[in-house]
Amino acid sequence: LLPHPPYSPDLAPCDFFLFPNLKKSFAGQKFQSNEEVIAATEAYFADLEKTYFLDGLKKLEHRWVKCIELKGDYVEK
Repeated sequence: LLPHPPYSPDLAPCDFFLFPNLKKSFAGQKFQSNEEVIAATEAYFADLEKTYFLDGLKKLEHRWVKCIELKGDYVEK
């Protein structure tokens, strides 16, 4: 086991591949209600390829190695 910083966007799957892609898909859109945001989010996830999450998790290995090499410093893309 390695020590893990309390907050590390480099190692959190939602911060490095899930939310940035969701944010890009919402770029330029304006929502009038929470219900519209929920509906758009549900539609976004429904349209993802079945391998989306697995592919994103597989990319973590590279980031783990980089984080170890950099002794916990930020991993550039």
